[in-house]
Amino acid sequence: MSMGTEDFTPPRASRLPSVLSLARTVWRGDGDLLSLLPGEAFSMKAGELGFSRRSIKLFNEPGLVKQILQDTEGVYPKSDLMVGALEKLIGDSIFVSDGPKWRRQRAMIDPAFSKMRLTLAFGAMQAAVADYTERLNASADRGETISLDQVTSELTADIICRTVFSTSLDMQISKDVFEDFVIFERGVAQVKIWRLIVDPAWTKVEQDPEVLAACDRIRRHLGALTDTHLNAAPGTYDDIASAVIAARDKETGEAFTREELIDQLGVFFLAGHETSASALTWAFYLLAMQPDVTARLRAEVDAVTGGGEIGFDAIRKLVFTRSVFKETLRLYPPITFMPRVAMKASRIGPYKVRKGALFDDRAMDHASPCRLLGPARHLRSRALHAGPRG
Repeated sequence: MSMGTEDFTPPRASRLPSVLSLARTVWRGDGDLLSLLPGEAFSMKAGELGFSRRSIKLFNEPGLVKQILQDTEGVYPKSDLMVGALEKLIGDSIFVSDGPKWRRQRAMIDPAFSKMRLTLAFGAMQAAVADYTERLNASADRGETISLDQVTSELTADIICRTVFSTSLDMQISKDVFEDFVIFERGVAQVKIWRLIVDPAWTKVEQDPEVLAACDRIRRHLGALTDTHLNAAPGTYDDIASAVIAARDKETGEAFTREELIDQLGVFFLAGHETSASALTWAFYLLAMQPDVTARLRAEVDAVTGGGEIGFDAIRKLVFTRSVFKETLRLYPPITFMPRVAMKASRIGPYKVRKGALFDDRAMDHASPCRLLGPARHLRSRALHAGPRG
């Protein structure tokens, strides 16, 4: 990575042999799957990841990834581990379903995706950023230390609420949601290593009571926001939630039930909240490590906007700024793994895959030193602001 005047090596996962990677991960006891990856995982086109009862494979070759993604027979659905980890939060929604059920859900919520266009969502995003910037400026004036991770999480939660539900998120609810997502990620996103090694495929994923309680609280908040739309007069709202509520099955004419609405709207919240927060956290972290890049980014913004407000028309002109975020996403993709499971013995290219095998499919950039790093946690920084105010 060399966006600045000097080469800069960003944080990356250590590359150790398989046995040492396993020993390090077990010793730490934090379920960090990235540390479990052996060094060869970052360069091989395809192969087995250590030894496990169910077989774990990684496919990085684009042609093999394409074969998996074009799975017309449903041989490689989303993995049982991922479904088990997420179902308490988002049920059997579009993010974890497969086959006919996925196609039905996708057809029903397609109109909602049009509401996600930047041209429609920009105003809500801009308002949320403006409100939060005032809070950050006040914190900076008081000399307070903040958690950058929490800041981005609260901001993106507010943006999601404004774009999905047409309402800003109360700051206390925002804090509650952030804390519950931390509990959820700590208990669910980091899979217990022994499950990968000794458990057979499709073993039921047991969740800790603390995680289940966090999921219940998040769903309760989403349910309250959903009810504001369900109880409103027709035509009151024109947003993502209203589009999902209005969706009907083309064959039966049925709408989503209230629980199904929470499932589907939970996907929008999950996919657009923590993922965006993670990307922003890493972007600010990288910028903090490279002051010259930060100065160049600010100079471009000032040149394009004349020091004024960043309007929608200015976005396409911020070429360098966009490149910074693209590079951040390349280095630290928010969704690091999208694991799948083989429903029957098969072949992926020249490689045999046995029934129950767990594998991840992604075309890696082999030149990247840290392509597989995931969401940031516990990065702390002083309050950041864009420049002189007033």
